Amino acid sequence: MASMRDIKRRKGSIQSTQQITKAMKLVSTVKLQKAKSRAEQSNPYFNYMYQTVTSMLARSGNLNHPYLQAGSSQKKAIITIASNRGLAGGYNSNIVKLVTDSGISKEDAQIYIIGRKAKDSLQRKGYEMKGDFSDVIEGPTYEDASAICKEVLAAFTSGEIGEIYLAYTHFKNTVSHEPTLMKLLPVEFDEAELKEADSHVLMNYEPNEEEALDLIIPKYMTSLFYGALVEAVASENGARMQAMDSATSNAEEMISDLTLKYNRARQGSITQELTEIIAGAEAIS
Repeated sequence: MASMRDIKRRKGSIQSTQQITKAMKLVSTVKLQKAKSRAEQSNPYFNYMYQTVTSMLARSGNLNHPYLQAGSSQKKAIITIASNRGLAGGYNSNIVKLVTDSGISKEDAQIYIIGRKAKDSLQRKGYEMKGDFSDVIEGPTYEDASAICKEVLAAFTSGEIGEIYLAYTHFKNTVSHEPTLMKLLPVEFDEAELKEADSHVLMNYEPNEEEALDLIIPKYMTSLFYGALVEAVASENGARMQAMDSATSNAEEMISDLTLKYNRARQGSITQELTEIIAGAEAIS
């Protein structure tokens, strides 16, 4: 059985850790409120952007445009959004698992990474890091998203990569965050969209489809990417708040258990001392 000194030392260590987890929970809660508000305000725009562009392209017929045709290259770009910091439960590991279980082999994958935690994990697994933009996640802006998308699109139009994917954590609510892999280019349509498109006349472009798509597709990609960044920030802080709340509760349970063990050890020590005193008194008499 551990001594009272050992129990007391361990209890003090856990209490110090609990103070840290409480503070981190409070910080994450404040950050979450800001990020949640931002995500909820921007989410409708990005949803409508996705629906509008995919619906428009579905009614455009077989357009011959570089942004809409799969490239000859087998390489696939995966823009991966994670976190620069840990202590967020399974947030980063879920994104890494999403990429590794995507069905895209590591030989064909080119990772454009945002988040040092996922970068370290994917590099250990043998994935190629094509670009590192980890600082962006600290305060994502639309301009950051635009610059990254421009670089990835340049690789796509040059034939360096044949497909573009986006791996991020979709923010549903404070306690629910869903790792999501979305194919950005070439744009794919489900059967419902194609059936609806067949019942409408073909889309007309002015001045012509090439110039229009040169403007629309980068805007479409940047909007979706920026929306993913905003949702990822909210998801990260939500995950960290939950993790720190669980850690604080676990620490409280451990402190209660150690307090009980300390009291038992103290009671045992007092009982032993009393027994020795009584035995000594009886021996003298």
